[in-house]
Amino acid sequence: MEKGHLSHLARPGAEIAVRVTPKAARNDLRLDGEVIRITVTTVPENGKATKAAVKLLARALGVAPGRLELLRGATSRDKLFRLD
Repeated sequence: MEKGHLSHLARPGAEIAVRVTPKAARNDLRLDGEVIRITVTTVPENGKATKAAVKLLARALGVAPGRLELLRGATSRDKLFRLD
């Protein structure tokens, strides 16, 4: 995954839907058609997988992780973030 390769989505106020798969073999982010799929090696306990997904998504967007706000999906694989 190259840093900033989803930078075209990095508009303030943009809502970004992702599908997160925890306990994967490696951390990865890929665009599968219209769906952003994120795999993380962390377990889905106490928000660890979500935090790892935020780091990967922020890096792909070329923004600081603090700019991503989780709108929906704290305990779900399907998550919706807003870029502030």
